[in-house]
Amino acid sequence: MCIINLGHHVKLFFASDLHGSLPATQRMIELFLASKAEHLILLGDLINFGPRNPLPEGHNPIAVAELLNEHAESIIAVRGNCDSEVDQMLLSFPIMADFHIVLLPTGQKIFLTHGHIYNAEKRPLLRKGDIIAHGHTHITVAEWQGEHIIFNPGSTTFPRIVGEKPSYGLLDELTLSVYDFDGNTLNSIGLSS
Repeated sequence: MCIINLGHHVKLFFASDLHGSLPATQRMIELFLASKAEHLILLGDLINFGPRNPLPEGHNPIAVAELLNEHAESIIAVRGNCDSEVDQMLLSFPIMADFHIVLLPTGQKIFLTHGHIYNAEKRPLLRKGDIIAHGHTHITVAEWQGEHIIFNPGSTTFPRIVGEKPSYGLLDELTLSVYDFDGNTLNSIGLSS
């Protein structure tokens, strides 16, 4: 776990549940670079597809790891339920923390986690207005639930909602948004209550 304190202008790119798909990871990296975000937040399940998912299109864990390693200096990552110490051996940035905390200039915290330990139903101790950002469910969310904002960028590889496309999230200034890979806004919410 680490605490990251960000400066005044904040732009973060969120992705989750890559599950070793090289084409999905390539497209996600293209979108990250085009966004000009300072950090790429990876919310777990990076290179292993797990026993409950089918083999993803273009599954290539070594190539996915190599591509992610090219951007290691920009990445903040947490461990997903499909990530292991063996996966960490392929990556040049840490992935084994269950959570990180990002401090925003607004005073709010973003609690970064995968979602299999902490999530909307099992929340960590946070203040009113703080944000829980997680993946795991592969379902996009950007909304107030009680006193907190729940944010899930969905999955770059296995969207769970029928008809939904692979997706990612973006924090730009005071707005959290989820976009599909074609640039359509799926969910959006302002950080102030």
